[in-house]
Amino acid sequence: MARRRLALLLAYALAGSAIPAAAQDDAAESEQEDGWLTGEHEFTGYVAAEVRAFFDASAHLDQKPARVQPALLLQPEYRYDFNDGDDRLTLIPFVRLDATDRDRTHGDLREANWQHLGSDWDLTVGLGKVFWGVTESRHLVDIINQTDALEDPDEEDKLGQPLINLNYFTDWGTFGVFYMPAFRQRPFPGRDGRLRSAIPVDDDHPDYESDLRELHPDAALRWSHSIEDWDVGIYHFHGTGREPRTPLGVEPSLRPRLVPTYDIIDQTGLDVQLTQGAWLWKGEAISRWNNGDNQFFASVAGFEYTFFGVFESDADIGLLVEYLWDGRNSTAPVTSADNDVFGGVRLTMNDVDDTSFLIGVAVDKKTQATSLAIEAERRIGDDWKIELEASGFFGVPVEDVPLSGFRKDDFVQIRLFRFF
Repeated sequence: MARRRLALLLAYALAGSAIPAAAQDDAAESEQEDGWLTGEHEFTGYVAAEVRAFFDASAHLDQKPARVQPALLLQPEYRYDFNDGDDRLTLIPFVRLDATDRDRTHGDLREANWQHLGSDWDLTVGLGKVFWGVTESRHLVDIINQTDALEDPDEEDKLGQPLINLNYFTDWGTFGVFYMPAFRQRPFPGRDGRLRSAIPVDDDHPDYESDLRELHPDAALRWSHSIEDWDVGIYHFHGTGREPRTPLGVEPSLRPRLVPTYDIIDQTGLDVQLTQGAWLWKGEAISRWNNGDNQFFASVAGFEYTFFGVFESDADIGLLVEYLWDGRNSTAPVTSADNDVFGGVRLTMNDVDDTSFLIGVAVDKKTQATSLAIEAERRIGDDWKIELEASGFFGVPVEDVPLSGFRKDDFVQIRLFRFF
C-alpha cells in the first residue's frame, strides 16, 4: 500500500514536470532566446529540531508511555524561473523523522509543479497547494488539499495535491478551474502514537465509495473578487471528500479499528471578508451532500478588531471572536466544532525579529468542553527562528468525539528552525 501511494505521487509529480519538458522539445531551436537555459535557480528551505512534551501519561492501550517526543524536520525548496519569469518549476519535499511514533516518520512532496504566467491567466500542473479561507478557528471552505493529520490535529498542514489549475483574471474577478486526477487519503497517527482517537484509524486499509478508489477524478470551479472593502469567494467541488467517515471494524488480530471511508460528495462553499478600518468581519459557509442525500450546512463567522500601536509602541493587539455551527448528522464524518464559541488574542510586535503571539480558546456550548491553543514565534538573526506551541483539552466528556481521544494529550512543543 505504501509503495502504491509513493508510485502515484511520483507519477503525478513527473507528469507535472513533463509538460515544460515537452514544450522544451517543441522549441529546441529557441531555448536560448526564450530563456530556458538562462533562467534563475533558487535553493531555500529549512531544517528544524522539534521537541513535544506531554503533561500526562497516555490514555489509550498500546500507546507508548514516553512523554517527550523529539523529531527532526527537513523541507528544502527549489525554484527555477525561466522564459523571462513567465515559467517556474517548483519542488518542495518534506521529511519528518520522529523518535517515538514510527507512523509519524514520513515524507511528502508538498509541491512539484510547473507554472506558466500569461497576460491575464496562469496555469499550474503537478503537485500543488491551494488555500481558501478567511476565518481563524476553522477553515471550512478549504478542500483542495488533504490534511496531514500526522503533523498536528489542527488541520493546518496539508499534503501536495495532483492537479491541473487554470485561472483567468478579469475585471469581474478571478475564475479558477481545478482538475484533480488522483486522491490522497488522510494519514493518521499509529496505534502507539499520541493525539489519536481512542480506537486507532487504520489508514492502511481505507474504503471508497467509488470503484476507482484513489483514482476517481475530482473537479472544482471557483470565482473570487475584491469589491471595494469586500473580498468574496464562491466555489463548487465534486469528487472524493477529504474528510473520511470512520466506521468501526476489526483487525485480523481481532483488535478494534476505525476504517477511513471516503464518499463522493458535492460541496458548495462561500468565504467573505469585509475590511472596515480596524475591523475585519469574516465568514465561511458550506453546503455538502452525498448522492443527493445526507445534506448538511456548516458555517463559521466572526470578527477581528485590532488596536494599533498600543501603549505608544509599534505593537498591535487583535481581538478575535467567532461562532462555529455544523449541522451534520451521525452518518457524516465526525466533528467536534458543531456548536462552539471561539475567542482569541493576537499580539504582533512589528519588530525586526517578527515576534508574534496568539492564544485561542474554543468552548462547546452544549458540553462545555474547552480546547486551548497557544502559538508564539520569533526570528533569531537572519537564519534562525524559534516557535512555541501549546495545546490543552479541558472538561471533555467521553461522547465528545474526536476531542475525547485527546483528553490526556495536553502538550507543549518547541521548534528551532535553521533556514538556508
